[in-house]
Amino acid sequence: MKAIIAALGIVAALAPWTAAQAQKYPAHAVRIIVPFPAGSAPDQTARIVGQELQTLLGQSFVVDNKPGAQGSIGATEAAKSPADGYTLFLTTNTTQAANVSLFKKLPYDPVKDFAPVVRIAGTSLMLVVKPDFPAGNMGEFITYARANPDKLSAGYGSSATQVGIGMLQTQGKIRVLSVPYKGVPQTALEVMGGQISFAFVDSAIGLAQTRGGKLKALGVTSPTRNRLAPEIPTFAEALPGFELGTWYGLVAPAGTPREIVQQVYETTVKGITRPEIRERFASLGLEMMLQPPDEFDAFIKSEIGKWAQRIREAGIQPE
Repeated sequence: MKAIIAALGIVAALAPWTAAQAQKYPAHAVRIIVPFPAGSAPDQTARIVGQELQTLLGQSFVVDNKPGAQGSIGATEAAKSPADGYTLFLTTNTTQAANVSLFKKLPYDPVKDFAPVVRIAGTSLMLVVKPDFPAGNMGEFITYARANPDKLSAGYGSSATQVGIGMLQTQGKIRVLSVPYKGVPQTALEVMGGQISFAFVDSAIGLAQTRGGKLKALGVTSPTRNRLAPEIPTFAEALPGFELGTWYGLVAPAGTPREIVQQVYETTVKGITRPEIRERFASLGLEMMLQPPDEFDAFIKSEIGKWAQRIREAGIQPE
């Protein structure tokens, strides 16, 4: 009995200390792992969010890019990190949903290994080619591709861009060579250099490169035209029913204290809903899609089945 009383006394004594420690979070720098390279839409999202968290919480939030294997390298490292709130993971539909169907075996579990924090934003994709490509819209592109089977090549650096190529081949009844890359920015550079014929890229990359005249966009995968570039037609105008988008959010290693998860969620929302940050998101073609932890958890689980169906319909076999 004395031992039990003594133990209870220790717990009671530790309780205020534990609460005090939680209130001090973060006590030092926090790492945000991004599973795609610098310049990608996930990277840009992480840097905006990290700056807001840093401003509001008074500690550095450092972006750590870990690209490769469709984001699996970064996801695995995040999953195995200590669940203390000092590692966050800027996840996407690739790492948290599509990879389940793109790989026969994953080195991480997108549901069991993570604690959802906040769904942040989403965007559509653009199909880009060199400015001198002999097509000005998706209808002309499909006609050209059908007349030149297996002569076009496409690069992909994420699940959405890989699935986009598969959907285009299936729905457009064309055949192209698909080439994997570590991230979407590299595919844009390869199109510019003529190493590949076309690529699907995030709107942020597509808008920047088409405005600069380095690339030409033939179509957007959103259901309606992009308000920032209304001259670019939608895919659905040439291929009815074609729609594809991506999303980004923060998760933490499973077991991260609920109090920290809630604090990061609330601080993120407070920071990025400021008018100037909303406008910055909009200028990159990003649409805010804020969800709290529990809703984001349910959304991730639903997305796994959704992407599985898309991947089957696109005829993509798991690696």
